[in-house]
Amino acid sequence: MIRIAVWASGQGTNAENLIRFFKSHPRIRVALVVCNKADAPVLGKALALKVPSILIGKESWRQEQDLLDQLKAFQIDAMVLAGFLWRIPEFLLRAYPQRILNVHPSLLPDFGGKGMYGERVHQAVLDAGRSESGITIHLVNEAYDEGAAIASFRCPVHPEDTVHALSERIHRLEQTHLPAVVEQWALGNLGL
Repeated sequence: MIRIAVWASGQGTNAENLIRFFKSHPRIRVALVVCNKADAPVLGKALALKVPSILIGKESWRQEQDLLDQLKAFQIDAMVLAGFLWRIPEFLLRAYPQRILNVHPSLLPDFGGKGMYGERVHQAVLDAGRSESGITIHLVNEAYDEGAAIASFRCPVHPEDTVHALSERIHRLEQTHLPAVVEQWALGNLGL
């Protein structure tokens, strides 16, 4: 069984979607939710779906072995960042080489990097007058949003779009495509 930890900082709709998708999967399971905000709704969603969660703080980045031991205790094989807003530290990248994925709400390399998340990304896309946007699912490395892309999916941007309208369209792409890409990646079917 491939055991995945989903990392999230907020609502957790992508985490919830991944948990439900893999609930009865014969080879993959979301075994843990990792969160950095005590009041994040993702924690309640994990509890309701009977998936354990851990709350981490910035001190976790300094207490490397403690965090690695927690991940080991849950037998975590791979990780998916689904709205997790902190940069992943080197010690986790070394411990999980090529085994951490992120979903970003734009077509990278455009509108990526530090501080580019959520509505900020959608506003930047609209301000730039782009006719399309999308999501990029990529491997995580030491820089924000610069890991190798393994999949991207596009959607139109309409002249009358608001940040909210574009955000909803992007979220539908995430909900539709992220689970299947994670599945193929976890099973080793993407040639990585």
